[in-house]
Amino acid sequence: MTRHAPFFNAINMLAFTVWLIAGSVAGLSTRPAAAQSQIRDAEIENIIRAYAAPLLNAAGLDPDAFRVHLINSDDLNAYVARGQRVYITTGLLRRSANANQVLGVMAHEMGHIAGGHLARLSDALNTASKTALITQLLSVAVGALAGRPGAGLMIGAGAGNVVQRSLLKFSRGQEQAADQAAVTYLDKARLSAAGILEFLTILEQQEFLQSDRQDAYLRTHPLTRGRIAFVRRHVERSPYSKNPAPDDFEQLHRRMVAKLDGFLAPPGNTLAKYKADDGSVPARYARAIAYYRRAELTEALPLIGALIAEEPANPYFRELRGQMLFENGRLAEAMPDYEEAVRLLPETPLLLTSLAHLQIELDRPALLPRAIDNVKRALQVDPFYPLAWRLAATAYGRRGEMGLSAWSLAEYNILVGRERDARALAEKAARLLKRGSPSWLKAQDILTGTKKPL
Repeated sequence: MTRHAPFFNAINMLAFTVWLIAGSVAGLSTRPAAAQSQIRDAEIENIIRAYAAPLLNAAGLDPDAFRVHLINSDDLNAYVARGQRVYITTGLLRRSANANQVLGVMAHEMGHIAGGHLARLSDALNTASKTALITQLLSVAVGALAGRPGAGLMIGAGAGNVVQRSLLKFSRGQEQAADQAAVTYLDKARLSAAGILEFLTILEQQEFLQSDRQDAYLRTHPLTRGRIAFVRRHVERSPYSKNPAPDDFEQLHRRMVAKLDGFLAPPGNTLAKYKADDGSVPARYARAIAYYRRAELTEALPLIGALIAEEPANPYFRELRGQMLFENGRLAEAMPDYEEAVRLLPETPLLLTSLAHLQIELDRPALLPRAIDNVKRALQVDPFYPLAWRLAATAYGRRGEMGLSAWSLAEYNILVGRERDARALAEKAARLLKRGSPSWLKAQDILTGTKKPL
């Protein structure tokens, strides 16, 4: 499991944007999404994709365009961005009681995507801004005509409230529309909407808390009693309401929560929650991670080794043991596990990148071509993974291919938001690379897309 700060524009996020604009008008504060760190984990991302598959099909959305992003935050929240991107917090996943609750949240967010709410948000923002501007201009005129500038200021002060009311009205309407779409998708997939009702009921209990004590999901997804009543009526009528989530979904949910607890909670808390006499796979998984985080490999390695023996075709158990060995300096021992993980899931960018990282760290010239091949394969699937670009830069540099190294490092810097550094490296790459080559053209794209420093 790896984490890094994401490089994305919060203004493209539907629910978060509405709260950010309304909050700024009302004098409230909220933590910018870009200040939160993003976690990358192949297993958890693939679990969310598995949950999403029947819902994407029901919504008529392209599964190849779907992207999931895990935000490392204790907040209970989820939101969407352009390009069929769903952002979901680790807090929401860890606090979900079952797979149906996560499915309900996913269906709701897909309702936003399929409903084109992001595009409509732009129109709502423009309309609200124009209304506020007109109100402010009128306030100046009224104050001048009355000879009382103070009167104009009082009217102008209401412009912010106009924006806030307009956006909140828009947001509530979109939340209701997303709920309606969500229950439709769940019915088409023959999945229960009870998870949505459970989730909204939990949020209802927080409505009367002060805003700084409410979960972010409630603040960014305005809740109304009408929403809860609508979902409750649907659950009462739907023939699928009593359908449990598929068995594999529930098993995946338990493993996902256990893994997140293992990596994110203090190890002592994890060991207290997943007690030694609990022989279930999720409990042993969580304990193995907790012991690894405490550098107690004499406890961690036998636990993960037993899990591998039980499920030899599980690539994520192999990846975890490789990570344990790698991060404790036992690089050569880690190689078979990473290689087997990639063999089991050959087109998974995070696994390919981890194997390439190990091959580079072993510092054997014979391994560099394989490392480069692995990062290239990873980037073909996920060209927005910063670590893969940084490792490509290192591998090319060690082979003396400085043009390719500079270009790769430029791509890395673009993704982490260092535009000035990216431009300087793209200029260097353009000087070193063969004119007209694919990498030279991509360096030119970076130069075109960045501003020259003053």
